[in-house]
Amino acid sequence: MTTFSARYKFEAPLHMIRHLKILAVSTLALAPSGPVFSEGLAGAYLAARQASIESDYEAAARYFTMALAQDPSNPVLLDSAVATYLGLGELESALPIARKMRADGLESQAGFMVLIANNIAAGDFDAVLNDYKDGHRIGPLVDGLVQSWALVGKGQMTEALTGFDDVTQIRGTRAFGLYHKALALALVGDYEGADKILSGEANGPLRATRSGVIAHIEILSQLERNSDALELLDLIFEGNTEPGIAEMRAALETGETLPFTQVSSAQDGITEVFFTVASVLSSEASPAYTLLYSRIAGFLSPDHEEALLLTASILERLERYELATEVYDQVPRDSFVYHIAELGRSEALRNSGKPDAAIEVLMQLAESHNKLPIVHSTLGDTLRGLQRYAEATEAYDRAIALFEEPERDQWIAFYSRGITRERENRWDESEADFRKALELNPGQPHVLNYLGYSLVEQQIKLDEALAMIEEAVAARPDDGYIVDSLAWALFRLGRYEEAIVHMERAAELAPVDPIVSDHLGDVLWAVGRTRESEFQWRRAMSFDPEEKDAARILRKLEIGLDAVLLEEGSEALFVANGD
Repeated sequence: MTTFSARYKFEAPLHMIRHLKILAVSTLALAPSGPVFSEGLAGAYLAARQASIESDYEAAARYFTMALAQDPSNPVLLDSAVATYLGLGELESALPIARKMRADGLESQAGFMVLIANNIAAGDFDAVLNDYKDGHRIGPLVDGLVQSWALVGKGQMTEALTGFDDVTQIRGTRAFGLYHKALALALVGDYEGADKILSGEANGPLRATRSGVIAHIEILSQLERNSDALELLDLIFEGNTEPGIAEMRAALETGETLPFTQVSSAQDGITEVFFTVASVLSSEASPAYTLLYSRIAGFLSPDHEEALLLTASILERLERYELATEVYDQVPRDSFVYHIAELGRSEALRNSGKPDAAIEVLMQLAESHNKLPIVHSTLGDTLRGLQRYAEATEAYDRAIALFEEPERDQWIAFYSRGITRERENRWDESEADFRKALELNPGQPHVLNYLGYSLVEQQIKLDEALAMIEEAVAARPDDGYIVDSLAWALFRLGRYEEAIVHMERAAELAPVDPIVSDHLGDVLWAVGRTRESEFQWRRAMSFDPEEKDAARILRKLEIGLDAVLLEEGSEALFVANGD
């Protein structure tokens, strides 16, 4: 049986990512450097540029089209328009603009991407190779892989393999060349050759993407090595409860031979080129630039679900939530990653100001995918954010009930339920959840802070609470909210002089938080710095505190903290302090 643990590493090395960025990024600037715009053109152009800066692709496309109507041969407008339509996912609209640029003798990376995608979709690999012969380029990595796959499409496998080997010689791109060579070998049925590459036997350890690991699992199954395939699956996807992974595991365990699905044509291979590059660029290049590659992948293979998820996540980063929602919605209900798309769609809806729609998506998903803890916990998180604590607790209950034996990374479900139970005034159950979270993840600073702060607020177990918060501060010394908790615990213990040092530090770390400013005001009052305390309370009011907190702050400004405490039935500070 093959041992995979020493051969598979998921992360791409930083030098590879940086080098890929250099190889991929366009050398053509979109901002105007040479052309002079006429006065009548300036308005539409400036509106288009502003829309582009805000990633408002719909508006940018509209204004660039208006500008092109006035100056149809302007190279900057042409290039900007084609990139905008590509970012919008409307390659059909970008295509005539790209053809216009080609006819005018203008070079454009985005334009060539559109033209090459159109030829690939048409199966015209001769046109693809001829464009490269004519000197058109995207970037060394993409160019080498695309040409190699085009040769596969023409049935010239020997030349194609030579092309993949050439890519491995480019500094920083060895893994990409080997990965695509393995996919090409598997496509033509050479599973032994593909396995040698993916296992690291032929060329040493190979860093792989998620889809690359799945491809290797399928290849091993094709080689009648289901036990090795299971070993690899369990190594990489241990604890993964996704339906697709579960079904793959079940099929392997029953001896079923998995089909090779990662690429079924040269066009699929080129799709994987653009998707692979987009995946790597997503951690380094700008989202707007990365989007061009993921959009090409989605155009070439509309059913490439990982490309859809990547595109939608990029659009979310660009805060184009409606576009992201549309892309998430393209993932079919019977897809293995449907639940991931729906989780993303709910997040996009929430971020676009539609929380009720987000909750509806999650509630439906909780019905259709009720065996997945992440679905219920995400519903709980969303409901908690809307202060619907009782409903959130019920969602967390369902998530936790699905845990066979709670593991370390499941601490957050207990922590989250502890918060909602605390807000429901179910303290004993809340404390039990916090302590369970600490049992699973000892020393977790957010849990220590929340539990310690809650104990302080209830004036119970104060020594233990202080120790917890001090441990949390040691782990997160620059977290203003945790430092605030330490200062507040000292304040509650009557150790005002010690508290003031930490509270002033907390105010530096969280300068616009109303609770921190309010607390600083209280501590300043306790040490006799009443004018400064009143200033901090006024600052807290300027940061829009919650209604009940605001009423209390206003009362303190009116009659002072000691009088407020007496009104509330507590001892005034001068009593507690012995003054």
